[in-house]
Amino acid sequence: MQRCTAAVRRRLVVGVGARAGVSEAEVLGLVLDALRTAGLPVDAVAELATLDARAAEPGLRGAAARLGVPLVAYPAPELARVPVPHPSTRARAAVGTPSVAEAAALARGGRLLVPKRPSACRPPRATCAIACRPQPTPPGSGPRRGVRTRPVTIPEEDP
Repeated sequence: MQRCTAAVRRRLVVGVGARAGVSEAEVLGLVLDALRTAGLPVDAVAELATLDARAAEPGLRGAAARLGVPLVAYPAPELARVPVPHPSTRARAAVGTPSVAEAAALARGGRLLVPKRPSACRPPRATCAIACRPQPTPPGSGPRRGVRTRPVTIPEEDP
């Protein structure tokens, strides 16, 4: 588990993998426990992210609403292209991607802070992973589009 050393205000993405019928209480409990264990503030969560096939699940929608964040959904082929540290052959067979929680957390870039972990329920019906999005570049601070830079040799002056 890594800590996000920079300011994390509204930069955390919680990826959630879930089975059909997962409850709001299970998802919310899992997310809050993962945040607490990692020492991350709840108000730093920007969104919950999941597989598009699960986006209509009341448990996921309810947890996102309770956290006051949007629920963002990605299609399986898009999640399957995201490199993750803990791919699962079972997830690939079930939903068409080797990862939901970690891939959804990392889908728009960032660094994985909390790897995939299951809920405490038995059997677990949800997993989550937490990523910290990169700090946005303030306007005007990065290279300008259309401007090419090249090394310049400055001639020495005669004394």
